[in-house]
Amino acid sequence: MRQARADEYAQFAVARAGHLYRSACLLTAGDTHLAEDLVQETLGRIYVRWGRVSRVDNPAGYAQTVLTRTFLAHQRRRSSTERATDTIPDRAAADGGHGDVSLRLTLLQALARLPAKDRAVVVLRYWEDRSVEETADALNASSAAVRTRCTRALGRLRALLGEDLGEYAAR
Repeated sequence: MRQARADEYAQFAVARAGHLYRSACLLTAGDTHLAEDLVQETLGRIYVRWGRVSRVDNPAGYAQTVLTRTFLAHQRRRSSTERATDTIPDRAAADGGHGDVSLRLTLLQALARLPAKDRAVVVLRYWEDRSVEETADALNASSAAVRTRCTRALGRLRALLGEDLGEYAAR
């Protein structure tokens, strides 16, 4: 029985792969590498559920829906807009509109020394400027836990950086 189902899936995948690929190429505006990835992910998802998918009225339509949803999910990811390049800048911009490089590096190093949950609280509260309640919701924690973690994390940062960050900004 399992072998028959696997053979049935293989026949479906061979028959639909070309159509899915053409659709994926259109969805990705001609990015063939991304189209291949989307088709592969779609076929993988269908394989996992093939027992149910094979019983629907239109497995090809189901596959098309999975492809479209996979594409949309990919587009929502932040990294979906990143593109590889074969050129690397000779040097970083002097400022780049982001302030002092040494200050940023010092802050990043200090943040890296915090435990992951404390780092998340600091980033959400002070970088993304979220409220205690919004941060608690994002971390699935209580407001009291967020306040405690904020206090602890800021104390650790002060111990790592000193009480006055102005000395770093003056560099």
